[in-house]
Amino acid sequence: MLISYLKIAWKVLQRRKFFTFISLFGISFTLMILLVVYAMYDHTVGPHTPEKRVDRLLFVTHLGLWSPNSQGNSNPSYSFLNRYVRPLRTPEKVSLATSGGYAVAYVGNTKLKLSQKGTDGVFWQVLDFDFLAGRPYSVQEVGTDAHVAVINESTARRYFGAVASAVGRPIETDGTAFRVVGVVRDVPAARTLTSSDVWIPLGLTVDVHEPNYFGNCMAILLAPSAEALPAMREEFDQVMRHVPVQDPKQYTELRVYANTLLGFTVRSLVTDDDGPDDGVAWFGRVALGVALLFMLLPALNLVNLNVSRMLERSSEIGVRKAFGATAGRLVGQFLVENIFLTLLGGVLGLALAAGALHLLNGSSVIEYAQFALNGRVFAVALGAVLFFGILSGVYPAYKMSKLPAIQALKGGTK
Repeated sequence: MLISYLKIAWKVLQRRKFFTFISLFGISFTLMILLVVYAMYDHTVGPHTPEKRVDRLLFVTHLGLWSPNSQGNSNPSYSFLNRYVRPLRTPEKVSLATSGGYAVAYVGNTKLKLSQKGTDGVFWQVLDFDFLAGRPYSVQEVGTDAHVAVINESTARRYFGAVASAVGRPIETDGTAFRVVGVVRDVPAARTLTSSDVWIPLGLTVDVHEPNYFGNCMAILLAPSAEALPAMREEFDQVMRHVPVQDPKQYTELRVYANTLLGFTVRSLVTDDDGPDDGVAWFGRVALGVALLFMLLPALNLVNLNVSRMLERSSEIGVRKAFGATAGRLVGQFLVENIFLTLLGGVLGLALAAGALHLLNGSSVIEYAQFALNGRVFAVALGAVLFFGILSGVYPAYKMSKLPAIQALKGGTK
């Protein structure tokens, strides 16, 4: 029966090619936009290298000192994180790193501006970098302030000409020489908390004895499991509530929060809020509402087109009802036909989205961008296709299935 419905659907689509083209264009273009936006979202906050275990990670990136008359906001210092965050019991591991910076290197007369991040040795255990050559520097090397470095693939090619030959050789940034011990695959610049061109031991970039709460560091907390993440956040919040406020004559409240990668991104790019609410729930509601509205407009257009198609088939509906076809069977047939149409539009939308993402990757709008269609993006595409197919087909199919057989045979539609 399903095969017969699909054959009928194909014949129906060939009857009015212009209507078919309009329907496919609306579906594929809308789906392309949705998939490109979702692929960029997934690329920024989804489980990708090096935050493959993103459901187990929390990031402490900002510290605020607040009073009714004065506010201060910055990255936390190494001493603050080392004293109050590193000793937490719930995390499996805690890593400290700088929020980033830039250094200059020269290849002959060519100047390279490289992003540079200082990290501890645990950094390589908390995160999952793809090493192309060599190894990460160790906790012991960080403890002795060894002049070692891990660089990304692009820096290895620009500075040494190849990846394999970079390990063991010196690289000089800002006049300081480091021995390259490892080369990792490029991390997209959209992963702002972990992306860099060069990573070096933390003690070479910050003053670990600076007592001020403000600094240039962040902490990454790895929970033992995804289920333990709320407990880890609760322990963090409880400890922060008992941290004394620095300079109590000027400030009355300390604001420090551990955020998921999505929470950090929403705070940084959308809400710019230093309160306890990270804005993720609000962002989810707004994003879902915009997506539904965006899909509703072409779906309504499809409803009108489907009504026109079914009006032309009133005689066919009358014949089928005269031979005993039930309303449920007719609705099922029309839904199969409409979902078949939207699946065709979905395939075109996926192809268009793949082409658009390829252009974005080559445009260098986002450095080291690796936008791609993965399983999560395909799942969103399938959901959108079913949404289009069902929403735009149910009402016309139901109305035509209720048409009396005699009236349908006469071509009546009222």
